[in-house]
Amino acid sequence: MITTDVIILGAGAAGLMCAIEAGKRGRQTIVLDHSNKPGKKILMSGGGRCNFTNYNIHPDCYLSHNPHFCKSALSRYTQWDFIELVKRYQIPFHEKTLGQLFCDNKAKDILNMLLTECALVKATIRQDTSIEKIKRLENGRFQLDTTHGSYSCESLVIATGGLSIPTLGASPFGYRVAEQFDIKVWPTRAGLVPFTLHDKDKQLFSELAGVAIDTVVQHEQQQFRENTLFTHRGLSGPAILQISSYWQPGNDIHIDMVPDKDLMFYLRDLKQHSSKQLKTVLAEHLPKRLLEMILPAELAEKPVPQLTEKNIEAIATLLHTWRIKPNATEGYRTAEVTLGGVDCDALSSKTMEARNTPGLYFIGEVVDVSGWLGGYNFQWAWSSGWAAGQAV
Repeated sequence: MITTDVIILGAGAAGLMCAIEAGKRGRQTIVLDHSNKPGKKILMSGGGRCNFTNYNIHPDCYLSHNPHFCKSALSRYTQWDFIELVKRYQIPFHEKTLGQLFCDNKAKDILNMLLTECALVKATIRQDTSIEKIKRLENGRFQLDTTHGSYSCESLVIATGGLSIPTLGASPFGYRVAEQFDIKVWPTRAGLVPFTLHDKDKQLFSELAGVAIDTVVQHEQQQFRENTLFTHRGLSGPAILQISSYWQPGNDIHIDMVPDKDLMFYLRDLKQHSSKQLKTVLAEHLPKRLLEMILPAELAEKPVPQLTEKNIEAIATLLHTWRIKPNATEGYRTAEVTLGGVDCDALSSKTMEARNTPGLYFIGEVVDVSGWLGGYNFQWAWSSGWAAGQAV
């Protein structure tokens, strides 16, 4: 039996951050992970450059059944705190768009920084270790039986992530632990994920695969201004990934394909100045292939001066509020995050400790807190890991 103060299950972003903070407090800490390498999701994120945080972190950018839960951790360990750590290690980084921060070089810079910090506080990381059984003893400690012997600890932290990208080893293990200790788990679903289309739409738009346009995508009250990308399977791109977290099966999404133009005003004005065909005029703002696909042929061929007020209204409605009903999402296979998870009401927002089981903590993606695309989920990992690290 190996006895220690803290055991953290999961050597991802949240788990490593928690280990660093626990170690700083002199707590003897062991991180156990079933995969062969730590930080796999860190390494593949942001196209291999790790979108490690965002300048514009705000609680409103997170989805949860308890929208207030994330406020405490995010306010106590902020994006500026993590940026300061990155600067201390002289890791070069840049802002891509909308406050998103990426490494100039490789995501490995961030992982190496975390592993170095773990080594400095003597936190031990053990890979290739699967958990077979967890038991809470009468003295309040936890006993873990693993594929490499048994462990005993005072504080147990679940940082095992969600279900997204199963090829990296994602599993429902953390949810099972919660259920074992009578902690509610909200139903999970894929978030930040491309849409698939119904067969008829898929056949129609598959020819547009690779076409990307600047859009405002809306579902109910939520909207995002970024690129939409047509794919062989359906729709992707940052705007689609963002709205997917808010979309419910059976619902439409609305896409404004010309967000910088008031088409009603533009076409009325153009009637006085241009004799070009409508398709020629619109091709200055949208790809020809897309226009051929969605514009009625009789309208497309019309010279602009011949457009009636009804025509102009129809064109403006079509291009500003193009409606499409996705068939489904691509699921966890390509999802960047898992929505739902361990009920926030069952945890302390200050320490991430389970209210009904002293010494048991849940952090990162396993918790019912999911951020927007663009570094928000990494910041939740850093902040929730830091918060638990102050308490374990």
